[in-house]
Amino acid sequence: MMPPKPPMLLPRRARGRLIRWRRRGSDAPDGSRRVLILTAGVGAGHDGAAYELARRLRRCGVEVDVRDYLDALPAVGRRIVRDCYMPAVQHTPRFFDWLFVSLEHRRWVQLTVLRFCRLSEGVVRRWASGADVVVSTYPLASQTLGRLRAAGLLTVPAVTFLTDPAAHRMWCHPDVDMHLTVTSATVTDGSRYGVALRAAGALAEPRFSRSVLPADRARIRAELGVEGDEPVVLISAGSLGLGLVPDAVDAILRHPRVRVVVLCGRNESLRRRLATQDRVSALGWRDDVPDLMAAADALVHNAGGLSFTEALVAGLPSISYLAIPGHGRANASVLAAAALAPWPSTPDELAAAIDEVVARPRAAPTPMVRPGQPDAAAMILELIGPADAGDSSPAELTDARRVG
Repeated sequence: MMPPKPPMLLPRRARGRLIRWRRRGSDAPDGSRRVLILTAGVGAGHDGAAYELARRLRRCGVEVDVRDYLDALPAVGRRIVRDCYMPAVQHTPRFFDWLFVSLEHRRWVQLTVLRFCRLSEGVVRRWASGADVVVSTYPLASQTLGRLRAAGLLTVPAVTFLTDPAAHRMWCHPDVDMHLTVTSATVTDGSRYGVALRAAGALAEPRFSRSVLPADRARIRAELGVEGDEPVVLISAGSLGLGLVPDAVDAILRHPRVRVVVLCGRNESLRRRLATQDRVSALGWRDDVPDLMAAADALVHNAGGLSFTEALVAGLPSISYLAIPGHGRANASVLAAAALAPWPSTPDELAAAIDEVVARPRAAPTPMVRPGQPDAAAMILELIGPADAGDSSPAELTDARRVG
């Protein structure tokens, strides 16, 4: 469990300023609405949310520009973030956990990271020129937007979409105009930061919300070598295959009947290591994850990011196990407290959790749009204001997504 988080806010400049929200229609000859989305090429979770949000906004006639926030940093800073994330998680987990906790509680570490974010501000301001709203799906980008809003250097609304179930000080900035989350569990967890979070549902591909016919499910299971009705546990360790995945496989295989399917992502060495084990199907990077989730009976994950969100939409029950340090453990704690995913700590507890979730009737996939439920794209369009003639309205987003 993560230690309690004190109610300390990040520095907030110009607290008394008037927040100016203005349309940039005068900068756009065609009068179209424009949204800039900042993601980060660290794993696939931030990108997945960013591109799904972009897809929904474009269906409403909005012009969307998706940028990798790391490209706004100097080359040295870009390499530090991109090249050090995987080794830190995989080979120095204690350091990574220390850094995560220190960003939460140690002022000097927070200030160091904020100074680092300042290096991106000039490029981000240039990217944001002509936009009606700027959205972040990455914590450091959110801090940059908050700083620019506080200084009056970004005069259009800024929005953060938290891709993690656990809120964190780097996700939340008091000068960001709107913080959106997937579930109400994150809203509850983030309330201590003095910002208002709103549950906006999942940003996952529509394919995850589609029901699969029994015949198709049987075909997919047969292709994976599944015999009869033996339970299938899908293991996801993100696009980089991080964490103690072999240990998780060994723990699951102690269950006498379970078949294990491992998504190794782009970690080819991990795939080769696991491919020789009985009752294990080790897969590389796949584009048919919705089908694999439809064929599985449970998901075991160690980070709680995009894979958990996709499973939530697909109706696939999830279990946290051997969570990676830092955000992985924080996410597992929030999901367990909200009864969204159990967090067993031993192989015996894991086997019991698998039996428990498999025995329950599987939930139906969640429609991407549900009557009366919030939607991230519609919330962002409401910030922009009334659509110009010829543009789709937030209400029309629902119809567009039902078709898509």
